[in-house]
Amino acid sequence: MRKPELAAVIAEKADLTKEKANQVLNAILDSITGALDKDTVTLVGFGTFEKRHRGARTGKNPQTGEPVKIKASNTVAFKPGKNLKDSVNPPAAPSKAAKKK
Repeated sequence: MRKPELAAVIAEKADLTKEKANQVLNAILDSITGALDKDTVTLVGFGTFEKRHRGARTGKNPQTGEPVKIKASNTVAFKPGKNLKDSVNPPAAPSKAAKKK
């Protein structure tokens, strides 16, 4: 699902115009982006966004095999919450052995 499709779903569920839903989605994403500069962002049940630092390191050019210096940088990590994990990994059906007991 791409951003315009997500905005359309929000518009339908929240009874908004697509333009207004897109504004809401942009406001949420901008707020998360801005907050990550200072702190982690936790959406209970959905997950946690966290800024992590990657130190400088030496990599390898895959074409030539020569070592390449990679600069230090920041990246974003996402740890899914319990509700999100459960929605993509539904509980397994009980086995036949468990039903007989």
